Parts: sequence; C-alpha cells; structure tokens
Amino acid sequence: MYTKRLFVSIIAAVLAMVASAQKYGGVIDKTVAVVGGESITIAEIESQVQTMRAQGYSSDKNMRCELLEQMLESKLFLMQARIDSLVVNNDMVEGEMTQRIDQIRTHLGGDEEVEKYFGKPLYKLRQEWREALQDQSLTQQEQQQVASSIADLTPYDVKQYVDSTAAEDLPMVPIKYQLSQICIYPDREAANNAVKEKLLEIRERIISGEKFATLARIYSQDPGSARKGGELGMASKSIFWPSFSDAAMALRPGIISQIVETPDGFHLIEVLEKRGDMFNARHILIKPQYTTEDRENAFHRLDSLRNEVIADNIKFPLAARFYSEDPSTRTNGGQMADPSTGSSYFEIDQLKPQDYSAIKDLAEGEISEPFESLDNEGRNGNTVYKIIRVDKIIPAHTATFENDYAQIIGEVRMKKQLAAIDKFLNEKVKTTYIVIDPLFGQCEFSRAGFKDKIRK
Repeated sequence: MYTKRLFVSIIAAVLAMVASAQKYGGVIDKTVAVVGGESITIAEIESQVQTMRAQGYSSDKNMRCELLEQMLESKLFLMQARIDSLVVNNDMVEGEMTQRIDQIRTHLGGDEEVEKYFGKPLYKLRQEWREALQDQSLTQQEQQQVASSIADLTPYDVKQYVDSTAAEDLPMVPIKYQLSQICIYPDREAANNAVKEKLLEIRERIISGEKFATLARIYSQDPGSARKGGELGMASKSIFWPSFSDAAMALRPGIISQIVETPDGFHLIEVLEKRGDMFNARHILIKPQYTTEDRENAFHRLDSLRNEVIADNIKFPLAARFYSEDPSTRTNGGQMADPSTGSSYFEIDQLKPQDYSAIKDLAEGEISEPFESLDNEGRNGNTVYKIIRVDKIIPAHTATFENDYAQIIGEVRMKKQLAAIDKFLNEKVKTTYIVIDPLFGQCEFSRAGFKDKIRK
C-alpha cells in the first residue's frame, strides 16, 4: 500500500490537470499508459471515477490504481478481440447504456444535472459511453473465449483434483434443507378495500385543501419518501413499477391521481415536474394490514392440518395440494424451490429469516408450528401464514467426489478458467508494448508484470 503522502501527490497531480483542462476549456489528453496501439488517458480514468460516483459508488485511495489496472487488462483483451474479428453485441450495449443513463439521471436529478456534472452535453456522453460499452462487449467476449478454451472436464479430472487437494482446501458445503410448505393467505380483499377507503378519504382531504406533503408524512408507509413529504425526486420512469410510471406520466402537475396499485401496495400520486421520460412526484403508499382475527383463523386451520398429518390421517403432499393457497408450490405437494436457481435445496442465507427461525431446530420429517412469513411477490413480499415440513437435511461437510460432484466440478472449472485468463494476460504483458506513466508509479498492481512497465 502506498503512503498517504504519496496518495495525496497522485491526487493533487490529477486534480491539477482536471483544473487546467477546465480553466482553458480543453480536453484532458495526457496519456498515462500505452498498450500496443491503444492509449489510456487521465481523462478516461477521471471519466470512470465520475461515472462510478454518479452511480452512487464511493471512491477510496485505490480507485484510480484499480481502474488503471482494469483498463490495462481490458486493452489486452480488446486488442486480441480485434485480431479474432469478434463482433459487438449491440443488444447488450444498448441495454447497458439505457440502464447506466437511467441510474445516473436518477441519482443526479435529470438531464441538465448530468450535463452539468460531466461538463458535456448528453448526446456527447451517450456517444462516449456507447463507444466504451462497445469495447467492453468485445473485451467480455474475448475473456469468455479465453475462459472457454480449457479442455472439457472429466470425472477423472475432478477425482484427481480431490485426491491432490488437502481436505482443508476443498470447498465446504454448507448445511442445506429440502422443505415443503402449506400456505394460507389472510383476507386480501377485505384488507385491500380498507386501504382503498383510507386513501379515498385522504384524497378528499387533499382536494379540500390539506397539504399532500403533510398527509404523506403522517400516513405514507414508504419510509424513504415519507419524511420528505412523499417526494421521490427527479427520476427515470424505468425505475418504478410500470403501473406507477404510467399513472404518473399521465398526470398533469398538481393533479392528484386515483388510487394506483403496485406490488408494493396502493398509492396516491401527485406529479410535481416532468422532463421527457423523467418525473418528480410525491406519493402516499399504504399497504394492506391484516387483523388479529385473520392470523388466528389461519393459525387454527394450519394447526389442524399439522395435527392431521402428524396423526397420519393425511399425507403432507396431499394436504398441500388440497389446502395450500400458494400456487407455486401446491401443485408440487408443497415442495419449495429457490426462485432464482430452481433448486429444491436451500442454504441458510437463501431462506427468509422467518422461515429459518421456524425450522432451525427441527429434525427431518418434523413440521413447524404455524407462523407468519412473507411470499416472494413485490419488493418486500406479502404476508402469508404457513407451516413447513423439513423433508431432508444435508449437514455441512467438506465436499466429496461421491456426494458433491456438481459443486466440485464447478470449482475445478472456475480454477482452470481463471488460470487460463491469468496465463493469457501474463503472456500478453510480456509480449506487448506497454508503458505506464510514473504518475501511477506507487500503485500496487495485482499483476506483477505491470510494475515493470512503469516508465523510469
């Protein structure tokens, strides 16, 4: 790690060049690295720093060193991609472009603020970012091509890896659970109607002259905006639920929306300002609340089902098919699956805290007491009551060839791919003309070969 004094000198030099360019209205064109026929300028590095900050990342003293090393490696991949005549994935470029711009516009508060922050018109930024993303597309494809160049793995390769690796260096397989559930939802219709009645009452009060912002602070259940009078700030419509964005974009400033439903709950919306596909709005969010009676009724039904299963009067899968109200699991006899992977086995951090708390002390075949949890809908999930049966527990253990082949082959493949990428980069560093400016002479590059390329 370089010292604070050295870091300060690096940053001071960088900021001096930035200030100089701003003073004379010019472009920072000092080249700080050359890779073959490609160059890296201080302007490119500072642009990346600005972009990362605009997307909400905080910078530390290593950011510029890390960015330079990433750029050096990217240039090596990019040069090879051009030799290999790879083609830009324009769908990826445009998708990434849209996402990046929407994040930055939302974070900074609109197109004018983006242009002010970067000191360039938006069309120019789009052009620069598109070119950078096109290079990134080629770089990623070349990296994938290098990684996929490893020979196909066989069971022999996996067995050899297991036999030649010390037990403490083999991957650990965490405890895993296979689970089934029976779910009952509270009376959603009654709860939804109660919310709508409350929002209609609030809407009438606003129309009669009460301040939207005041009522948002009192009633809104969106903690992020409620303390600001419900104001969301200028943001791209793409970051909201479609029904929310559609309603907001259809409103004239100062008009109060009808009730808008999203997976988060029910909203009233007041648009303050619109700019193109961006808007700043206030909203009041109220979520359905369920009664003690809902909970007691659901717990009573679930407890009865649990007792029937324990008494062997009905099998758990059959009870789930007949009585569970969760459409994603009841057709499978209640068996749960991770929505992101499709696996029927869950590690602890893949379970909802409420679910894990209910089953953590159970043995295989045991069924939890009824408890309140959340489903997978919306951003935070909806209230649901359930019982869970522990179908199977795989204790935490060191991976073995016999029982954890899929996990070990993934580990071996990743190691070989990383080795192939390292070999490619190390060879390219040795055989490619690379010069790095002494401005970055105190950076501790993770790839040792770059240190030798710093101009003396």
